[in-house]
Amino acid sequence: MHKMEQAQMQAAAEVSKPAQASQSVRQGEPKPPWKALWVLALGLAMIVLDSSIVNVSIPAIISAIHIDLTDAQWITALYSIVLAALLLPSGRLGDMYGRKRLLQVGTVVFVGGSLLAASSQTGTVLLLARVVQGIGGALVMPSTLSSVSANFRGKYRATAFGVWGAVMSSAAAIGPLMGGLFTQTIGWRWIFLVNLPLGAIVFVFSIPFVPESKGQGRGEGSSLGLLSDVGGILLSAFGSAFVIFGLIEGETYGWLRPAKSLSVGPITWSQSAPISIIPVCLVLGLALLAWFAVHELRRKSGGRLVMLDVTLFKIATFGWGNFTAAIINAGEFVVIFTLPLYLINARSLNTLQTGGIIAVLALGSIVSGGMARFVSAKLGAGGTVQLGLVLEMVGVIAAIATMGGSTPIWLLMVGLVIYGLGLGFASAQLTSLVLSGVPIAQSGEGSATQSTIRQLGTALGAAVSGTALSVAVGFTTPGKLASIPGLPSSARDGLVAAVKSSAGNMISGMRAQGTHGELGSLGPQVTSALTSGFIEGGQLAMTFACILLLVGLLASIKVRRAAEAVDSAKAASK
Repeated sequence: MHKMEQAQMQAAAEVSKPAQASQSVRQGEPKPPWKALWVLALGLAMIVLDSSIVNVSIPAIISAIHIDLTDAQWITALYSIVLAALLLPSGRLGDMYGRKRLLQVGTVVFVGGSLLAASSQTGTVLLLARVVQGIGGALVMPSTLSSVSANFRGKYRATAFGVWGAVMSSAAAIGPLMGGLFTQTIGWRWIFLVNLPLGAIVFVFSIPFVPESKGQGRGEGSSLGLLSDVGGILLSAFGSAFVIFGLIEGETYGWLRPAKSLSVGPITWSQSAPISIIPVCLVLGLALLAWFAVHELRRKSGGRLVMLDVTLFKIATFGWGNFTAAIINAGEFVVIFTLPLYLINARSLNTLQTGGIIAVLALGSIVSGGMARFVSAKLGAGGTVQLGLVLEMVGVIAAIATMGGSTPIWLLMVGLVIYGLGLGFASAQLTSLVLSGVPIAQSGEGSATQSTIRQLGTALGAAVSGTALSVAVGFTTPGKLASIPGLPSSARDGLVAAVKSSAGNMISGMRAQGTHGELGSLGPQVTSALTSGFIEGGQLAMTFACILLLVGLLASIKVRRAAEAVDSAKAASK
């Protein structure tokens, strides 16, 4: 407890510095670099956009370059795995060699990967391009966040993080809309080519507008710099990669028993193996991350350069805030995963229409991002986070209530606007809270840690969303099919398995066949039963998302109390 109090007092001292700086700003010093904020926000948007814009274009990519379903899954997963694996070393590099410099290098690498992806004619080249994009994204993401944290302090902090959070939420929501629009009009390759003008703007305008900032010394006595902690780099990268892979691909390869074989180069994990590759990856990844923590603590106690100062987690706002962010991200992913499937498979909308509806989230997020400064002034950052989470839960509950087979879509969109409002409030101000006690000199590694944990939360959401929807559909659909006279039980079992394995996509095919499919005159009845069961399954999955958000809300109480303790210590030190 004594060490925890010391850490909070140190954090309070760091927080008091920006407060004094903000007073000097009012006395005539230059204001924070607002133009830099928009450049940094655009860089972030480019990276986040690439996480969501690809998914709706997968069918077109499969058809165009003739890849199989396994390669298609890796197109989306590989980017997230590489991004998460390299965030920590990238954030530390920004602290040591300059965050602006790393932003520019990352932008060039990311644009190069995008150009390679757009010109790819084979699955192998496209997968290589996604690796390059992941490397570039890992260089850009912590650089944007740590630069915002370093340059916007005091009264300007809430506004800056409000903009940052609104951009992050909006980019994720707009991604499916842009992906559907490009795929149905000018072609799927534009989901990658759009990064060229975005990257050019970020690079060019970062030169005059983004100030350079650095943290601790380059090597602290070592001529190798960060490479002196090569063990930490490898442990964090491989540990994160194994955990992210296990969480994302658990539904594909089986959580315990192998569901299919996995081949990576000459190595194959057979479907006949006694255990799936997934629990092996998860255990190995967690073991490597635990080893990484011990390794970094030993290096720090010996006075050597570390990639991550693990003692940052002793700062209550940082420790509890990161846990809260991971849980919230998981819940938010379940929402984004479930709603498009409902709109396409149960409501027969196309990808462009679905993307447009999901993009409504951005409206609420933009509004709340603009209001963040004023709300934070009234409620504080912790109160703003809690208000945002309550609004998110209200939006999810409203969406559940309006997920019917014939409910007007505009009612669902109202719930999504409310959800987007909450997303804007919670996301940005939680990020601000997580980093509020981190010394400016360590904002790069702090930002990278926060981004990595958010990625782990998103991966957890990807894992539980597929599982939750599959379990829910398996619970609701058999009863619907059992009420159809003349439908054999063997057919019922096969239909339930098909709906679960395709995440509902086979319903659209049956609906198009009408009475001309294998089930003949029973086809429309079966389609109606499957649709009804899928809707109820989606509602159960969304309920699970609401539970995760509730856990995040409860955890945010600890974050708010820790922040208030820091504020009290700051006031006492004046």
